[in-house]
Amino acid sequence: MRPQPLLLALLSLLSSCGDPPAPVAPVVPPPRAPASTPAAPPARPAPPPESAYQNPGGMWMPEQMDAHAAKLKELGLELDPKLLSDPVSSVLGAVVSLGGCSASFVSDEGLVITNHHCSIGALQYNSTPKEDLLHDGWVARTRADERSNGPTARVLVTQRIVEVTDPIRKDLAKVKDDRARHKEIEKRTKELVAACEKGRPGTRCGVGSFYEGSRFFQVEQLEIRDVRLVYAPAEGVGSFGGEIDNWRWPRHAGDVAIFRAYVGKDGKPADFARDNVPYRPPHRLRLATKPLAQGDLVFVAGYPGRTSQLKTADEVRQAVELHYPRRLAMFEEYVAVLDKLGKTDKEIQQKATPLVRGFNNALTNTKGQLEGLTKGGLLRKKQADHERLVAWISAEPARKARFGATFDELRKLMAEAEKHLEADAQLDSEIVLPRLLSAAITIVRMAEERAKPDADRDPDYQERNWPRQRQALAALDKRYHRALDRELLSTALRRALRKTGAERSPAVGILLGKAGEEGVTKAVDALYATTTLEDPKTRAELLDKATTADLRKKKDPLLDLALALRPLQKEMEERNDRHSGSRALLKPLYFEALRGFVGKELAPDANGTLRLTYGTVKGYRPAPDAPVHLPFTLLPEIPRKATGKDPFEASPALLDAVKKGKRGPYVDPVYGEVPVDFLADLHITGGNSGSATLNTRGEITGLVFDGNYEAIASDWVFDPVLTRSIHVDIRYVEWLLDAVDGGDHILKEMGGTPSVD
Repeated sequence: MRPQPLLLALLSLLSSCGDPPAPVAPVVPPPRAPASTPAAPPARPAPPPESAYQNPGGMWMPEQMDAHAAKLKELGLELDPKLLSDPVSSVLGAVVSLGGCSASFVSDEGLVITNHHCSIGALQYNSTPKEDLLHDGWVARTRADERSNGPTARVLVTQRIVEVTDPIRKDLAKVKDDRARHKEIEKRTKELVAACEKGRPGTRCGVGSFYEGSRFFQVEQLEIRDVRLVYAPAEGVGSFGGEIDNWRWPRHAGDVAIFRAYVGKDGKPADFARDNVPYRPPHRLRLATKPLAQGDLVFVAGYPGRTSQLKTADEVRQAVELHYPRRLAMFEEYVAVLDKLGKTDKEIQQKATPLVRGFNNALTNTKGQLEGLTKGGLLRKKQADHERLVAWISAEPARKARFGATFDELRKLMAEAEKHLEADAQLDSEIVLPRLLSAAITIVRMAEERAKPDADRDPDYQERNWPRQRQALAALDKRYHRALDRELLSTALRRALRKTGAERSPAVGILLGKAGEEGVTKAVDALYATTTLEDPKTRAELLDKATTADLRKKKDPLLDLALALRPLQKEMEERNDRHSGSRALLKPLYFEALRGFVGKELAPDANGTLRLTYGTVKGYRPAPDAPVHLPFTLLPEIPRKATGKDPFEASPALLDAVKKGKRGPYVDPVYGEVPVDFLADLHITGGNSGSATLNTRGEITGLVFDGNYEAIASDWVFDPVLTRSIHVDIRYVEWLLDAVDGGDHILKEMGGTPSVD
């Protein structure tokens, strides 16, 4: 669930099939160990019997939550259900987006809590070979010690959500040309966004598609641009278990980080400045005041990225046969290349860390998705559901007349897209990975778009986004290393050379001419040997002022390459536009048929907007013949698991606190120990990382950070028996601040009471 831009559409969590867990007899819990004595390994009691509740899944919009009020009350909800249907309520108003991860305000002076793995970019931005925050973590002892997360960091606070389906979709069927239809939707979207942001500096608006393009909603957000790192535990705490434990249970990761949001002295969003002041949010979450237990209702509020619950069976097949196998091969190769390169130089290793972790995470996720869809039988289930839907459509003449041709038309679209899938992926997902080449492409595109009226520009290059483009180029130096860039481009070219004919992007010929693999090193070296784009002032000036003619005259090899690639990108963009314009009519018809067939309200697929999902704290049986996984892990299990080597390198301060019996008030009354992580049966995906896990009172009781491997494919089909979300317990977070990392001042600001000497 790590928020790399290339991976946002890939990262997700959960689902597969299996038998329900057998009932487990309750046992008498052990007595609570005195906080002053070292803890012996506790007996692990079996939990109480599972509740009869089976979560149907769903990532619900706030406006849909009124329909769930009765069920929530039945499950133990103590707060007013209306607080869950209002996006700016005292509960949901505290939940924010980081533009790839989720987070929440937990103090009146702008403290924002999220996951440790959501802080990797900030830690890398502030690391040097002499000061390795990625490994050592960071605790700001004073406000002056808080480190900037970089100019691209954001905290986005939702202020309003309003439906705009009519202005987007009205009379679209009258636009006969597919590309023109796509452009009309884009035009209407830009007009709505412009009207929303007019005269409102600091407000960021966006329009999202819901229910396969059937409905559209506009989201207004406050965009806070000065975000600083306050706390991140050491890597051996925040990422304990690393890739070995990733997507697995039991887990013992303290996956938490804390930022602070700053604004100008006038209280309005501003770029980083030392004299900015902490943002005072209208709402913040309170720390949980009652122990969490198995069977308790919990819900997650956050900004999940992408799911595919409403996709057709043909789209599932395409993922299984084409997309996922390609991604697996890609991630495996890049991980191996970057791991090897990182061992040669500490600086390269640090700058490659966000990519390596993102690729590793996506690699495991993709394997799980593929296994769930094939071995787990989810593809067969999707195909069976599709056959029932087709039979329902065919059973009634009016339905057949309205929906009968929809699937054939969608298949034609998919077949056309598949012709270009491999070559387009080489260009769009790999060749553009190197940061300096990506900067050159941005500069070339900006020169092209600046010549147009703002309303006619590509949305990413309208004036409202120019500051973001500048900030991205300004931040590049912190993440760029020539050797890393060269290796990324060389790997992309070598991979593309293994393809032939239409499956090889023409971009390879532009880069290599008629040379094969023997020419890769020479070609890549030539690009970087004389480029001027390593100079930040040059990049900034070209971005702001250069015309296309200016760029051609400059004779910079990377700019020349970006100019040469631009016609290929245009061809790809035009194909995608036509595809999108055709789907704009077909997919709403498909969803209309699906909704009629199902006969009940459906949750829209995740699209990066505010959602809620709820369920209960619950263990699971990973296989029919496997023992039941208990829903909590406990503190003494960490030293027993620690090896002293990555990825089980628990921090010395943590091990010392455990050995000395430092527990404080964070001990669970059932297990007699500090809980570390817990399981629930919530429906989550990538983008939910850092989401607040709330209890029946709307208090923060944890942070969701992962899902179980057996159920990763719940992005496609949710399985209540196997699907589990993994959360760090807020009691462990408080214990880390109190007993391990000297964060008493942070804990106090969050409303906690330090209690460990």
